[in-house]
Amino acid sequence: MAYSINNEFEKLESDDPQVWEEVIRQFEEEDKNANYAKDAVLFVGSSSIRFWNTLKEDMAPIPVIKRGFGGAKLNDVIHFADRIIFPHQPKKIVLFAGTNDISGRVNDKTPEQVLIDFTRLIDKIHHALPETEIYYLPITPTSSRWEIWPQANKANQLIQSYAQNYAFIHFVETSSYFLNEQGNLIDDYLWFDGIHLNTKGYKLWTKLIKEKI
Repeated sequence: MAYSINNEFEKLESDDPQVWEEVIRQFEEEDKNANYAKDAVLFVGSSSIRFWNTLKEDMAPIPVIKRGFGGAKLNDVIHFADRIIFPHQPKKIVLFAGTNDISGRVNDKTPEQVLIDFTRLIDKIHHALPETEIYYLPITPTSSRWEIWPQANKANQLIQSYAQNYAFIHFVETSSYFLNEQGNLIDDYLWFDGIHLNTKGYKLWTKLIKEKI
């Protein structure tokens, strides 16, 4: 996993979706030989989806398709939606993206820009798949990115307010579980890098997602 994370961080610095082309082609190769259930839930987004190695077992008996790629940003998911989302015609999508749009980089997006990209992605999905339900996992507070949590939290709040206007968008509140009553971080759910989820973190996600879908 260490090698994958190093590569992920290198690509995270780029805002060109083409840095993920090789990964997307690998997904397309998998699709050629796969036989997915018609009611499979599509999980798409960045590395916390990619590294969810127990996703199939955790979500059972709900069938899943995993399409997480490294340090993906919302615009990357928009760019590749035609290739990694729409061919599967999912009735339900679990989306975790936005966390790398506000990550402490010089070229970070503002919360308002994150909302714009979120709405662009939602519009694209809803236009192609008008009957599909979208379940959004908000940006997670983490120790490695604690200094930019206020901006990330604002983005979450903007997205949550937007989602309330649409019955097909479901905001899966997760971030509050990573904070104590004083608003300080509980890092029991994080891997040693202070960004990604550990086994306990994925169990929490599993519980909260299953309660929604």
